[in-house]
Amino acid sequence: MAVAVWSRTVVVPISAMPLIRPAPPGPEAPMKLSSTLPVLTLAFALTAPIALLARADHDTSALPAGATASQSTTAKVVYGILSDSRYAYRPRALDDALSQEIFRRYLESLDPGKLFYTAQDIAKFQPYTTKLDDAIKAGDLQAPYAMFAVYKQRVTERVAAARAQLKTGDFNFAGNDRYDYDRKDAPWADAAALDTMWKQSVRNDWLRLKLAGKSPDEIRKTLDKRYANMLGSVTDLNGEDVFQTFLNAYAGSIDPHTDYFDPRTAENFNMQMSLSLEGIGAVLQKQDEVVVIREIVPGGPAARSGKLKPGDRIVAVGQGTSGEMKDVVGWRIDDVVDQIRGAKNTPVRLDMVPAESPADAKPTRLVLVRDKIRLEEQAAKAQTITVPGTGGAAPRKIGVIKLPAFYQDFEGRRRNATDYASATRDVGRLLAQLKVQKVDGVVLDLRNNGGGSLTEAVELTGLFIDKGPVVQVRESGGRVQVEDDEQSGVAWDGPLAVLINRGSASASEIFAGAIQDYGRGLVIGETTFGKGTVQNLMDLDRWPEKEGSDFGQIKLTIAQFFRVSGGSTQHKGVVPDIRFPVTVDASEFGESTYDNALPWTRIAAVQHTQYGNFAPLLPRLDAMHAARVAKDKEFQWWSEDVAQFREENAKKSVSLNEAARRTERDTFEAKRKSRQAERKALGLPLDPFAADPSDDGLQASERNIAEDAKREKLEEKRPDPLLRESAAILADALTLLNGDRKLSQQVLPAAREQGHWSE
Repeated sequence: MAVAVWSRTVVVPISAMPLIRPAPPGPEAPMKLSSTLPVLTLAFALTAPIALLARADHDTSALPAGATASQSTTAKVVYGILSDSRYAYRPRALDDALSQEIFRRYLESLDPGKLFYTAQDIAKFQPYTTKLDDAIKAGDLQAPYAMFAVYKQRVTERVAAARAQLKTGDFNFAGNDRYDYDRKDAPWADAAALDTMWKQSVRNDWLRLKLAGKSPDEIRKTLDKRYANMLGSVTDLNGEDVFQTFLNAYAGSIDPHTDYFDPRTAENFNMQMSLSLEGIGAVLQKQDEVVVIREIVPGGPAARSGKLKPGDRIVAVGQGTSGEMKDVVGWRIDDVVDQIRGAKNTPVRLDMVPAESPADAKPTRLVLVRDKIRLEEQAAKAQTITVPGTGGAAPRKIGVIKLPAFYQDFEGRRRNATDYASATRDVGRLLAQLKVQKVDGVVLDLRNNGGGSLTEAVELTGLFIDKGPVVQVRESGGRVQVEDDEQSGVAWDGPLAVLINRGSASASEIFAGAIQDYGRGLVIGETTFGKGTVQNLMDLDRWPEKEGSDFGQIKLTIAQFFRVSGGSTQHKGVVPDIRFPVTVDASEFGESTYDNALPWTRIAAVQHTQYGNFAPLLPRLDAMHAARVAKDKEFQWWSEDVAQFREENAKKSVSLNEAARRTERDTFEAKRKSRQAERKALGLPLDPFAADPSDDGLQASERNIAEDAKREKLEEKRPDPLLRESAAILADALTLLNGDRKLSQQVLPAAREQGHWSE
């Protein structure tokens, strides 16, 4: 789960989604699930350093000094689970050593950039380092609340100083000053050092807007509002937020994929996994004090009404067809969502101020009837790519299926609903459509697919193999269970490639690893994330005796998975057969970056069919790939951009010299214009963003929401040289194997017998 960095938008980690699987209901066999912070139809634009939003009263000016009775009970129950080998794969005793880790992680959650707490504050907190274990056991959380109170005070002080600097500060950028923005590994600073760092931070914000062409008055107004909003976000945080953040510091100290979900987070997660919710079908975003519509979901009540559009502002919400309208200006976005979301076929009233009207214009009232919304944007999608033939060969039509996650509506499946969401069902349907289109091969695109349901990973593999083991799961006691595809037959028996990158994790690694172990298809791209563990979402309400309790859920690691070949993907990931340039390496992103991740290991292999062995084919495919991309301008540009990204990512500071920054900007703009001209000359699709400034100096919540949403959609339509090259590699393999009988017999003897890859 992500923790926001100051002045940045909260983001969902693309590869932090642990493996999940459903289990029979009962006290000892809860549903096995994965975790990620769901956005659903809600686009968070929070700038607070705590990203975990929980239930809130609207008066958040005061925080409790300690835990409520419910939180105290929750803490004790979580302790009981995480320290018990019957539940946790790697339980840890809650002692002084673990207390020190919890202390460190809690500070990192509150102040990851070390921008607010002083070294003196940290020194005063030192007595807590070995007492947090006792606090959790006793359900007495005064210490974390006290630490948060100091954090809130420091934010208030820093924001006040930053706003004062806008009026009196030195914004001359002729010197050689630098802003050191990467403080992750820096020691905690004293107040004087933080004063200097903050002054440089404000100057950097000013310079960015100045380079974007803003006047001093515009800059001052924008930044003053930005800093005020940052303080408002922290002020809005309440006791539930503090509790959830602290309990996650404990959970995250067990292993990287153990988390505590408050009731709201758990509900949102289940909605994301089912790709459905009940509401009006609108993506919302907070802008200043108002919740604004960012996007309308096709087919939902908002879309069907024809009366809402991106940029419209929601100022009041009422339940039913009559009664109180609640003024929601200034509310937290999750509280507004709670008011709008509701049971299917129930009405909700919205007071809206149109995007084109002044903020104080008279609102328009709209009544919508809530409905079940299918989140189609997150579902599997298909397209085709035509690969030109070479040497007189005919062109190849390659089908592509993009799968963003291994989703499943667990409740719908349990009820035997006919329309429950399932990644496997959707991919099977798309494969049938591609067969009708007579494609020559299929690329399954799992880039940035962070995982999901274990059941879906197994069943999706079964679409391409005819029965057999898919993954081995070792539980905490050492027992190994083999998860098999038990369905005879396949949905696609033709040429197959799987496209992966560093963001492909968990269930994606199970699928890609199984396809590779079976020799069923080519694996192309980058080495995957390296997450080889299974998580379980447990309902905490089943332990406390009080009826009607709502203690949330704990998601904990309960098993480790292994490929059928015996190796683990933990740390090492799945290594592709054909490799693309590495965007981020293992030291920057992936399981290996976690200091408490499980180590790599292996177990015995299980017998499985070997459809083929691509090793004899790979050198020729690599050579053909290298020759092609050497002439592919878009692939070359992508490679250049990756190299530049890695170079920029390694930097820890930025110049505050205006001339130097202008030179950097002008160089970037010139390169972009040159590429656009070259695109035109070569007949390539033009870049729709070539005229955009490289840096407008704004945060997401400060831009025109409707225009920003349009730009996001255009981003999805930009050329994808990696996908195109993957299709070309698959076409190469098909051409080579069907043109060289001896090579084909070496590579795919079993596959040919069963029809795979043959023409």
